[in-house]
Amino acid sequence: MRDPHRRSISLVIGAFLLLSACSGAVGTAQVEQVAVAVGAIAELPPDVTPEELAALLDTGEVVVVDVREEDEYAAGHIPGAILIPLGSLTSRLGEVPTDRPVVLVCRSDNRSGEAYRLLTDRGFDNVSNMVGGMIAWQAAGLEVAR
Repeated sequence: MRDPHRRSISLVIGAFLLLSACSGAVGTAQVEQVAVAVGAIAELPPDVTPEELAALLDTGEVVVVDVREEDEYAAGHIPGAILIPLGSLTSRLGEVPTDRPVVLVCRSDNRSGEAYRLLTDRGFDNVSNMVGGMIAWQAAGLEVAR
């Protein structure tokens, strides 16, 4: 359920940045960084690593949906993650954002993989699964909220 105009917007932003670089308003390295970020956000792969997710979170353009149970979430979660336990996902589909890419996470990536299949089977095309789950997130030394 990706916004059909998102790709066009990305192309317009890219063209603007390219013209800005040519005029000297921004540097080539800045254009390349923004182009990579815009491209990554417009087309997330089915699986992302914890490090890739951390970089995407810095852009503010992705939403993390944690599909674990409430007690697991309370014990530690990715900052800003929305809790929608896998068991209630079907009844709460309307809470899954469709205006931004969504990355699903659980403890080890089993439940988030199931959530990924559930959502893509229902027409969501803006979802990815974080490989390794919170185990991998914590092993990478990334921030955990409580």
